[in-house]
Amino acid sequence: MASSSGMKLVYMAPLLPLLFMSGVLEAAGAGSSADGTNGNLHGSVTSRPAAAPRGRSLPESQSVFSLDRYGARGDGRNDDTRALEMAWKAACASPRPAVVLVPAGRRYLLKLLTLRGPCKSSVTLTVKGTLVASPNRADWSDSDRRHWIVFRSIDELTVNGGGAIDGNGEKWWPHSCKINKALPCKEAPTALSFHYCVGLKVEDLKIMNSQQIHMSVEDSANVLLARLSITAPGTSPNTDGIHITRSKDVRVTDCKIKTGDDCMSIENGTHNLHVSKVTCGPGHGISIGSLGDDNSRAEVSGITIDSVQLHGTTNGARIKTYQGGSGYAKDITFQNMVMYDVKNPIIIDQNYCDRAKPCGEQESAVQVSGVVFKNIRGTTSTKDAIKMNCSENVPCQGITLQNIDLEMQDGKGSTRSTCRNAKWREFGTVHPQPCTATDTE
Repeated sequence: MASSSGMKLVYMAPLLPLLFMSGVLEAAGAGSSADGTNGNLHGSVTSRPAAAPRGRSLPESQSVFSLDRYGARGDGRNDDTRALEMAWKAACASPRPAVVLVPAGRRYLLKLLTLRGPCKSSVTLTVKGTLVASPNRADWSDSDRRHWIVFRSIDELTVNGGGAIDGNGEKWWPHSCKINKALPCKEAPTALSFHYCVGLKVEDLKIMNSQQIHMSVEDSANVLLARLSITAPGTSPNTDGIHITRSKDVRVTDCKIKTGDDCMSIENGTHNLHVSKVTCGPGHGISIGSLGDDNSRAEVSGITIDSVQLHGTTNGARIKTYQGGSGYAKDITFQNMVMYDVKNPIIIDQNYCDRAKPCGEQESAVQVSGVVFKNIRGTTSTKDAIKMNCSENVPCQGITLQNIDLEMQDGKGSTRSTCRNAKWREFGTVHPQPCTATDTE
């Protein structure tokens, strides 16, 4: 990613006069941009608000750092990674709130990139145009194939703008072992990764065709994900929409997710997550897990999935854990969900195994308890509308089924419920009747 020394001179040449100009404007109290037009967001300048009525404090002004001012070409062919790195460093060092601007109507090609904090003030990355991944897979080495754009250790970060993040995933998918069984299984990049971020907001973006997972939130807190459109073909491998792990106090709302894997995957260390008004499909549905793989400990609690529609997904409301794990998944509510032609509308599977070889029988398991399925209706493409396949040694406990109505798609026969090692109760009308087919109840 590092540019040659010649390239550095090209980028740095306009930077010194630009910073000087910004300082002059700030000292003079000017509100115009570097090109002399008020309100134009194309320079790294300080804009000042109009005078506030007496008795009200003025809002903080913002410094704007446009990629184009740092040598970006925006033609979708030349590498603009260095330009974004420089714009970010300048914004992160700003003593007042800063905006990194990706101008509209252009495509900025990026290789692997990490934008780091801590920053001196809050930073907003405003994407008006498109950030597009390099189509050359050789730009990623085996030492780090898991990431594309990473935000790390940044407080009060906002990413917004109405633009697009394009992962160019069609260059990666044919090389997946899930597409070509003869190939070895290798990881592919996640389009957007947020690590150790507090007070994060990601809003009003289109994220498409990621190489693998579209967005991952890890080790973060106080997070809002809102009004996102996440899309990839239903056949694209491992392209989860939103992945959350080791994070707390997260809210996801008003999102449309169409991918080739889980619309949302909620994994170990997630606490106090609220999801509402999400439309999902195609994809694998909304999944808690997988948890406990490789005999690991998992802890998940305080999860609410509310007001969700699922269209043609493999699963609806799902909890999946490996045998041999430990820990817990508790205080979980799936409610107010509508399903259209969903293969497994309600499913708990403590014997999950996504391995080339069968998983061996083990005694320990992640404890699943305090789970509510409430106000769920719609249609399924299989008879088993409700499936609870729980551990013999660590049974599922405190499972509530309330106001459930799941019918066969196009009225083709009747649905049923199957249970194994599950302790449940029902309220209201539940169709199909719980556990009409059971191994151990």
